[in-house]
Amino acid sequence: MAHQLRAALAFVFRDYHLTRRYWSWVLVFTFYDMVSAASIMLIGVAAQNPRLTLTLLLGAVMWSFLGRLFGEIANSISYERWEGTIEYTFMAPVSRLTHLVGVSLFAGAYALLRGVLVFVFMSLFVDIGASFTQVLQCLVVFVVASLGFMGIGLMAAVLPVMSTENGAQATNIIQAVFLLISGVYYPVSVLPAWLQPISALSPATYALNACRKILGVDGGGSAIAPGVSLGAVLPELGILLVFGAVTIPLGLFVFGKAETWAKRTGKLKRAG
Repeated sequence: MAHQLRAALAFVFRDYHLTRRYWSWVLVFTFYDMVSAASIMLIGVAAQNPRLTLTLLLGAVMWSFLGRLFGEIANSISYERWEGTIEYTFMAPVSRLTHLVGVSLFAGAYALLRGVLVFVFMSLFVDIGASFTQVLQCLVVFVVASLGFMGIGLMAAVLPVMSTENGAQATNIIQAVFLLISGVYYPVSVLPAWLQPISALSPATYALNACRKILGVDGGGSAIAPGVSLGAVLPELGILLVFGAVTIPLGLFVFGKAETWAKRTGKLKRAG
């Protein structure tokens, strides 16, 4: 177990240095995330609607975290192909579980840092109106929700393996669909009737519902109601845990099958 943990941390260490190597790109995209999130939140400020402002802020911060988490895991194979290390990684004497755990740990830490930076930047524009306890409770929800997105990201990561040219673009399409159906900036009830049931397939839907209850913005009107405690959103947390328990093993299984297929057909090389 200690050996596997050290190996997983080695992948975290590797991904950290790979990200640091492209620090200018990281800086650009982080700044873009912060400015985009603040621009969305200011719609609520312009409407003089505190509830809408906090709803948009929550949606922007959560999607900054979950979207980045999903993107980092889903595109991990693309990054390795660009660097020319994918063959070495797949031949390394470590289990695929250890490899993917390391990738997921770094992606989670990186996404969380990006989410915190977005939150701090948005707080410079408006009084958040949430207590420190509420923020911590929402952070717990974020962490639990990340399990489901890790599993979904592992399944999406097979797309760059199967298609060198179009796999990475396909992961962006999946991410956009989750943004649409999860009700990140609006309640799911405004979606077309035929699309609303599909929102139940997204972990972000339940994470947003839980955080909106905690912050007291799940009701109508423009006022912010008293929020609930973490214990009141246990049903949503339970569903999020189920998502993680189902999607992570499924993601590992799908990834393993895709890896076997790629090795057999010679799809690992950069040219596809």
